[in-house]
Amino acid sequence: MGKKKTRFETEVIHSGYQPDEHQDSLVPPLYQTSTFTFGSAEQGEKRFAGQEEGFIYSRLGNPTVKILEDRIAVLEQGEAGLAFSSGMAAVSAVLVALTKSGDHILCSQGVYGCTFGLLELLKEKYAINHDFSLMDSMEAIEQEILPNTACIYIETPINPTMKLVDLEMVASVANKKGIPVVIDNTFCSPYLQTPLTLGCDVVIHSATKYICGHGDVIAGLVVGKKDFIKQVSRTTQKDIGGIISPFDAWLLLRGLKTLPVRLDRHCENALKLFNFMKRHPKIDKVYFPGDPEHPDYSIAAKQMKQPGGLISFTIKGTKETAQQFMDQLQLIKIAVSLGDAETLIQHPATMTHAVVPEEERRKMGITNTLLRLSVGLEAWEDIQEDLEQALEKI
Repeated sequence: MGKKKTRFETEVIHSGYQPDEHQDSLVPPLYQTSTFTFGSAEQGEKRFAGQEEGFIYSRLGNPTVKILEDRIAVLEQGEAGLAFSSGMAAVSAVLVALTKSGDHILCSQGVYGCTFGLLELLKEKYAINHDFSLMDSMEAIEQEILPNTACIYIETPINPTMKLVDLEMVASVANKKGIPVVIDNTFCSPYLQTPLTLGCDVVIHSATKYICGHGDVIAGLVVGKKDFIKQVSRTTQKDIGGIISPFDAWLLLRGLKTLPVRLDRHCENALKLFNFMKRHPKIDKVYFPGDPEHPDYSIAAKQMKQPGGLISFTIKGTKETAQQFMDQLQLIKIAVSLGDAETLIQHPATMTHAVVPEEERRKMGITNTLLRLSVGLEAWEDIQEDLEQALEKI
């Protein structure tokens, strides 16, 4: 008789861990070790040859890290997971694993600034080109796929414009052509969106954000099919070396346990703040997937459980007006992360996307008056009051 399938809120606490395999410890132990001993020289030989299961060296695998990898695979409804020292270590490992010199990557119209920087590096050093696409129709995607397109890379919602991509639609085109679809699922986490169930092939997270939830870890996660994860583990992860520490993996396991509770509060707060910001005379536009007037509202309703905890908006005025507004905030902190308990605000044009040339930023919809608000877990009334007092002063 097989194990009864449990719900997300239960899996996020229990999956991937059996206490009786770890001295009956209720909490997964922290295996803070760089290496592992062998019972004999023959055993060491077998493990290095792949003839025997077991740990060798923490760059190649660690028990605490494996619990995290197994858990995120269950949550994303994938076959296997892999943990990295940062979100960008995860992104770079996946893209390097999927491409070779002369290949092409088709990207959503807008990506994180450091992902853009990586794409430029791949272009300059290895002739791996990329194009940005609105991905708004099957016909457009089919026309933009080239004979040498090695993968499709998507953020949805896109950072920081909050545009959405219909993942089922893109996957239906890509799968016919045998092209893997890679999704950065950081803004949603597996609680709000599971791209693999929509036909995508690889999911990436900056685990620094909602999965951690406490602003004290830098980490990345990847989920996909076992063969692909094994390939990345034995090549681009092992040899480039973007390895997560056991302690950071332990902290992520702790953070994951409260992911559903935290995200429900993030989303609840964001919806209330959106309703306030939408009506404020000093705010020009608000970009939030839960807005019925958002052009991609129907996509959000189809593939996201809730609209998320991020709101982007433009201030009426200039870049200086936007910066003046930020400087007047008292409770809300100016910082470039997201998904923390604290409410954070940042100016993408001069911060997270400063590396992107101005012309490209404009194409992505990143103007000098655009701000991104990561709604925290504080009382929503206090966050709103802080926004109100800062808006009054500009």
